[in-house]
Amino acid sequence: MSGGDRVVLDFLQLQTACRFVGSGADMDRRNRAASLVDTSACFCRVDRSSAAAAARRIPVSKACVQPSLRASIHPLKPRPSTGADRSSRGGQCPLLPGLPDDLAIACLIRVPRADHWKLRLVCRKWCRLLAGNYFYGLRRRLGLAEQWLYAVKRDGRDGRVSWDVLDPSRGAWRALPPVPREYAEADGFGCAVLGGCHLYLLGGRDPRRGGGAMRRVVFYSARSNRWHRAPDMLRRRQCFDVCVMGNRLYVAGGESGGGGGLRSAEVFDPAKNRWCFVAEMAAPMAPFVSAVHGGRWYVKGISAQQQQVLSQAYSPEADAWSVVLDGMVTGWRSPSACVDGRLYAADCKDGCRLRAYDEAADAWTTCVDSKQHRGSSQAAEAAAIVALHGRLCVVRNDMSVSAVDVAAGAGNQRWQTLAGKARTKSFVTGLLSNLAGRSRAKNNILHCQVLEA
Repeated sequence: MSGGDRVVLDFLQLQTACRFVGSGADMDRRNRAASLVDTSACFCRVDRSSAAAAARRIPVSKACVQPSLRASIHPLKPRPSTGADRSSRGGQCPLLPGLPDDLAIACLIRVPRADHWKLRLVCRKWCRLLAGNYFYGLRRRLGLAEQWLYAVKRDGRDGRVSWDVLDPSRGAWRALPPVPREYAEADGFGCAVLGGCHLYLLGGRDPRRGGGAMRRVVFYSARSNRWHRAPDMLRRRQCFDVCVMGNRLYVAGGESGGGGGLRSAEVFDPAKNRWCFVAEMAAPMAPFVSAVHGGRWYVKGISAQQQQVLSQAYSPEADAWSVVLDGMVTGWRSPSACVDGRLYAADCKDGCRLRAYDEAADAWTTCVDSKQHRGSSQAAEAAAIVALHGRLCVVRNDMSVSAVDVAAGAGNQRWQTLAGKARTKSFVTGLLSNLAGRSRAKNNILHCQVLEA
């Protein structure tokens, strides 16, 4: 280990100890919730020498718990071992000097997610530990995983697609590196999350290649912080809808680019790493809102001839579509999300008033009202509603995020601002933009998803 690595290691060791001892009430609560040492953990992601040393201290060890997603489906190619790595393993260099590796891992998994990029810079051994599923799988199993909000948006001036991430504990959006080039200017693509930590982008229209629909599928891993390719869809699609049920990815409807609508639907099974067709829709349509509720996928959209509004529901158990005409789809046009088995949707354009679907009465009722409405402008419009740490979050085009605990009961539901609106322009810049006719919204949020790591 070089002198610089040793200095950084000593600093991070001291910083980790400080966070471990005096990180406040929240960290104390999380530390009490998780045991200090997980004696039944699998050490398949740690060096063999460390695993052997740990095995001697553990009288009885359980079998290795395999990740829910196969490594071949979400590959993380191991780097070829070098002479320095072999010498490090031969010397049995510990993760933290003076501590067994099981105790070192118990300390490292408690480091906040925002500082994980620093851990990767300490040494190769730390980088290998954070590169696999073992480290983050352990955080998730012990209740230490953190949820971040990712927003895929289109710039209102140049039309390019970018994405930002919000750490709720810091309350500020941070720009991320560019999305894959095939989606830099794409339109009508889908977005979903599998396994809690893999963000998928599917299909869409690529204007760089003549504006035709795509079959392409890519996904981003919050654990490795990299983009990967996934098997292409069976049909070219744009302006379709996507959902996740039973850790499977479903797509349906949309257009193929030839002018006609699609009735076909597909499902991607990550355990088999392939797509296959499911039952066709009752009628071709271009969905504009959907939700998973009660084990069924509800989709509402425009017919292929754009003459009427259609509502359909898909049941994965029966593998069949059915036309829906109940009170749930009546007047349902705004973003929605499901929390604790109950479906919520925005009841106004800015999302400051929410309503819930009552199955017994088969009707929507207003349940939460912040009484702090921001108007009906495009910038203040609610672009998405997501569930974050058991609370409903309303994300608007101006990048402001408001959260409310809908389970608190009437009278105790208080709204909290997780992120304010984006930084406004100066007076001179705003005046010139208005004179030039460029006063439209700066951002248009296309998709919002929550990733856990």
